[in-house]
Amino acid sequence: MTAAVIRPGSGSDLLAMQDIERSAGELFRDLGMVEVADDEPAAVTELARYVDDGRAWVLDLGGDPAGYLLLDTVDGAAHIEQVSVRAGHAGRGYGRRLIETAIGWASEHGYQSVTLTTFTEVPWNGPYYRRLGFRPIPSAEITPGLRALREHEAQHGLDRWPRECLRLNLD
Repeated sequence: MTAAVIRPGSGSDLLAMQDIERSAGELFRDLGMVEVADDEPAAVTELARYVDDGRAWVLDLGGDPAGYLLLDTVDGAAHIEQVSVRAGHAGRGYGRRLIETAIGWASEHGYQSVTLTTFTEVPWNGPYYRRLGFRPIPSAEITPGLRALREHEAQHGLDRWPRECLRLNLD
C-alpha cells in the first residue's frame, strides 16, 4: 500500500485538484444533490492563488494527488474553503489528515479558531465535522465575513439544502 503524504500544493497539482473536486462531487449525486455534483470546480487561476499563498495542501498517494484542502482567512479566523478527496479514496481518514494539517497551520500562525460552512445533513459534511470537534456557530456570533460567504452560497443555490457555519476553537 502506498503511503499517503500531505504536502503543500504546487502548480503541477492544479488540474488534478479540479479533477479531485469533480470526483468528490459525484458522491452528492447519490443524495439527489445533482446541482452540487454538476458544479464546476474552482478555476485554475483561483486554485493557483491558494498554492502561491501557501494555503493549499495535497494528499499525495505515491505521486497521485487524491485529495486537497484550501484555507482562507475570514474575520480573523482560518477558514476551510474546500476539502475534497477522490470518491474512490473516501472513508480512509484522508480528509481528517488534510483538516488536521490545516488546523496545525492555523495554530502555528496564531489563529484562535478554524471555521467552515457545510451541509448539515450530508454524512461526510456537518455530522463528520462535528465528530472532528467543530461546533455550530450561534447566529448572533456569525461574523460579517461568514455572513457574506453564506449569502454568496445562497445566491448559488446551495441553500436548497440545510447549511451551517461551524467553528473549531484552538486552545
